[in-house]
Amino acid sequence: MTISNLDRRGFLKGTTAAALALGLAPRAMAQETPKRGGSVRIGHSGGATSDTIDPATYTGGPVVTAMLGGVCNNLVEIDETGAAKPELAEEITPSADARTWTFKLRKANFGDGRAATAKDVIASFRHHMGEDTKSGAKELLKDVTDIRADGDSVVVFELASGNADFPFVAADYHLLIMPANEDGTLNWQSGLGTGGYTLEEHEPGVRMRLKRRDDYWKSDRAWFDEVTLLTINDPTARQNALVTGEVDIINGVPTKTVHLLQRRPGIELVEVTGSAHFPFPMHCDADPFTDVNVRLALKHAINREEMVEKVLRGHGTVGNDHPIGPAYRFYNAELEQRAYDPDKARFHLKEAGLESLDVTLQTSSAAFSGAVDAAVLFQESAAKAGIKVNVKNEPADGYWSNVWLKSPFCMGYWNGRPTEDWMFSMVYAADSSWNESHWQNDRFNSLLTEARVELDQAKRAEMYGEMQQLCRDDGGSIIPMFSNFIDGKSEKIRHGALANNRFLDGWKAIERWWMA
Repeated sequence: MTISNLDRRGFLKGTTAAALALGLAPRAMAQETPKRGGSVRIGHSGGATSDTIDPATYTGGPVVTAMLGGVCNNLVEIDETGAAKPELAEEITPSADARTWTFKLRKANFGDGRAATAKDVIASFRHHMGEDTKSGAKELLKDVTDIRADGDSVVVFELASGNADFPFVAADYHLLIMPANEDGTLNWQSGLGTGGYTLEEHEPGVRMRLKRRDDYWKSDRAWFDEVTLLTINDPTARQNALVTGEVDIINGVPTKTVHLLQRRPGIELVEVTGSAHFPFPMHCDADPFTDVNVRLALKHAINREEMVEKVLRGHGTVGNDHPIGPAYRFYNAELEQRAYDPDKARFHLKEAGLESLDVTLQTSSAAFSGAVDAAVLFQESAAKAGIKVNVKNEPADGYWSNVWLKSPFCMGYWNGRPTEDWMFSMVYAADSSWNESHWQNDRFNSLLTEARVELDQAKRAEMYGEMQQLCRDDGGSIIPMFSNFIDGKSEKIRHGALANNRFLDGWKAIERWWMA
């Protein structure tokens, strides 16, 4: 069976076929034909003097945008539709139980002209594996039991258990393909990749400069002649740089200052619905949250629409007490949206044997921008349901080490993850070290295991839909809203359809955007 991509609704529909060739998905038509040329400057947050181009050290910032979106390729990439599609891989073949994954490589050269081979792929993955590595991708690859080459152009991955989302793992921003040394280790120091640009300059925490390659294997990508990424961590300084023309693109426009950019001629906002969300976890093993009716009372006592409007200033969507938003492949759009309803909150209090409720909610500006304001809004809406929410504003310094995971009721933030399994496994599985609500639901955990190995897209959609409902109706987290990703750019910069998995077009703006 051959399909075009791993689309938003899953893949491998209705089959246990042993082989599947994955081709390129059709691209959305842009408003105009892209053209080559021009030098673009990007004002970027997250840079530090400690930055390196070692992919094991990546946490975000200009290094990731430069290396993921410019210098290197992955075996798989996430496109503008949210699909995982072959990139440096040409075909992807899973076994029927999703435990063996075979990647056939396309012909592509590194920046020095040498062909990329299976040896380079193996070195790139093994760099993040083993006891000694401190890579952020180590946990993602813990189930990989073996990687082997079958000639120069085929790589086979063996997993301890089936994982239908393994192509999404291969698209992780740490897992860039770089050249191998003779001894099989990764030569990341070379700064070489198979992407559309070469790395010409890197001054950590200051600037990165890239130059377009004329021999890039993607003929419809990498349009700029030169790209310069400047570290500008302060959001006000970043916006000023865009307004004054010092840079052409910036990432991460704060919602509180969006209106200022909207009024500027020649400036355009780039905004997409993202997966970032703001949970209020309640420890399900601590009173009074052990009673599901108490949890439901609190969930009905929060005014989600008001919170989106006042905290996110309209730049987001209401949440439904589960972490899977519209940006995900298996988002359950048919699940009834929970609304603010003081009467239902009172009903559930009575079901719990209570006439009123008094709880303390710990928060901090460290949780997310606007967290304290959100807590106060919750306090006001809950009061109308006979619930007293005592807002305790904690110091920003040490909030994540002293409050989060320790407080029975606090506020947090998650940027989301590429797949439902990834998000659920990290935060909602009973055995997860980051199970912030201490929630345990046997049905949920059973579905989580089953869905991970299921290759039928319709069945997976049904499973993940039920898991979203279980989180909503039994889970220990109130999730009132999802925020958008907002970037800014000069009107002279153009782009096609936008990815919504991260800012800057899924960190791919360098490759996908062009100059008018």
